[in-house]
Amino acid sequence: MAEPKSAPLTPELYDYVLAHNPPLDPALLDLAERTRERFPEAAGMLSAPEQASLLAFLVRLTGARHVVEVGTFTGFATLAMARALPAGGTLTACDVSEEWTAYGREAWAEAGVADRIRLRIAPALETLRAMPAEPHIDLVYLDADKGGYIAYWEELVPRLRPGGLLVADNVLYHGDVTDPAATGPALAIREFNDHVLEDTRMEAVLLTVADGVTLARKR
Repeated sequence: MAEPKSAPLTPELYDYVLAHNPPLDPALLDLAERTRERFPEAAGMLSAPEQASLLAFLVRLTGARHVVEVGTFTGFATLAMARALPAGGTLTACDVSEEWTAYGREAWAEAGVADRIRLRIAPALETLRAMPAEPHIDLVYLDADKGGYIAYWEELVPRLRPGGLLVADNVLYHGDVTDPAATGPALAIREFNDHVLEDTRMEAVLLTVADGVTLARKR
């Protein structure tokens, strides 16, 4: 069995990591706080602060002009990515909740990026299947219902440009992916991870960032 090289992530070490990452701007901090106050039981669905910084970094690194997000919640990661887009860039955000995304809409407007974001309130598969079939997406952030990950992947990969990047969240699912008795979302994620590993259209790395993040690049 491989020995992990990762340092145990204590609260003190996590604070150190965040202190050495780009600081979240006030709009992101305010949206995260409002989400925790309004939806305390669901606030765990917020992307981690370091993920917001990573996603913005990847948008800039790849020069992405068309980003697709599957699973928006209150729009925290959406805001981070939209701010990183170049002039004329767009982000298509897919979700099914008017209530959750209303908080995102407000924050996006306050931050001056609402014109970059196209929110689609509908089942994500419907939204994805209505998109042009040819490759046109530069970057994807997938953070939605875990049972739908493989189906989303199969709609998104053909639409990714060569060299395009797909970022999938929660690919360790609280560590439960290694449980042979896993059911529900943990089993769905384990099946998704195997699906990604076997897909020759993509090259991928699975990283121990937050709850696990896969970065997959279109060959």
